[in-house]
Amino acid sequence: MKKFLLINILLISSLAASAQNTSQSYIEKFKDNAIRIMHETGVPASIILAAAMHESANGNSNIARNLNNQFGVKGYNSHTYVMNHKKVRTSYKKYDSVMDSFQDFARIMTERKQFSHLAETLSHYDYAAWAKGIQRSGYCSSHKWAAQVMGIIRKYNLNSFDENPEDQKQLAETKQ
Repeated sequence: MKKFLLINILLISSLAASAQNTSQSYIEKFKDNAIRIMHETGVPASIILAAAMHESANGNSNIARNLNNQFGVKGYNSHTYVMNHKKVRTSYKKYDSVMDSFQDFARIMTERKQFSHLAETLSHYDYAAWAKGIQRSGYCSSHKWAAQVMGIIRKYNLNSFDENPEDQKQLAETKQ
């Protein structure tokens, strides 16, 4: 009886763990979107992916799962979602898809006055300058944000998506 109970507990916990996104699965799932947005806007794919991974815990945070908000972007309207049988009211922005969240982040980086200078002065190859510039421009209150995002980029070699933009663009187009 104890073995049966133990096996069931292990099976249930492994199924629950596999339901969550891991860093690698998140990268595989969204790298093409990040590359596409990089070519459209000039915001490095590595920055888009690493910031999303950092802010959303690889898509596992409550706002990422319930609102498709990968970056913790606040909105003007409040939204409600259910968590643990309770309604949660939040001021975070709700998106129709993760891609919409990625595109809005890139729009913020290229169109808002406090960040637009980054796209005007930095290439999409310079992820370190982008991360430091985003932090300095007031995107976050943490003084470690840029270092944390750059750590994710280095750990998973995300800057490889920023290199050889024509090769990456052709690869993304062939997968469409």
